[in-house]
Amino acid sequence: MAKPDLTEGLFDTMRTMRSIRRYQADPIPEDVVEIILEAGTLAPSGGNAQPWRFIVFRDPEIKTKIGELADAIRTERYGDEPPAKLGPPTPLGNAPLLVMVCRITLDPPVATSNASLYASIYPAVQNMLLAARSHGVGGVLITMFKLREHEFRKLLDLPDDVEPCALLPFGYPKGNFGPVQRKPWAQVTFVDRWGQSAQ
Repeated sequence: MAKPDLTEGLFDTMRTMRSIRRYQADPIPEDVVEIILEAGTLAPSGGNAQPWRFIVFRDPEIKTKIGELADAIRTERYGDEPPAKLGPPTPLGNAPLLVMVCRITLDPPVATSNASLYASIYPAVQNMLLAARSHGVGGVLITMFKLREHEFRKLLDLPDDVEPCALLPFGYPKGNFGPVQRKPWAQVTFVDRWGQSAQ
């Protein structure tokens, strides 16, 4: 008897998990919110230190301020003509679920480089996006807020040993999920040394 393909559901999720920036007004059920947050905690991290912390925004006033600040940053960066790939402005203040993923400073430190600091954060982000997609919820990873990080820190009362790393709006999408547009793996893969084709 043939073994069932247990990976197909996962790959279907990844192949249709494009960035979703426009959301319906419908709230996300609390049990789905909890699943998304739990998925973040299931990610790997250096030394299993689990340096992530999540801020879930529920106060409409704070969400509005975050949205206004994010819109201002986008306008400063791109003016009135942002790259087409970014799509329409992300209505962060109206997103049914808005989460900031932060990194706490570990003492003693586990990371051996700047890159490894975030290697213990972004897998959690990806887990959350995957979990959301598996429940019909779209999201997008936003880091542009880092251009005015000091203002976000002040707004959120972040202590000095906490770094905001990713802002994740979630919601049921207006429009379709996918498919994603990506280069074939063979175009971005080398064998044994740089530049040696995988095919």
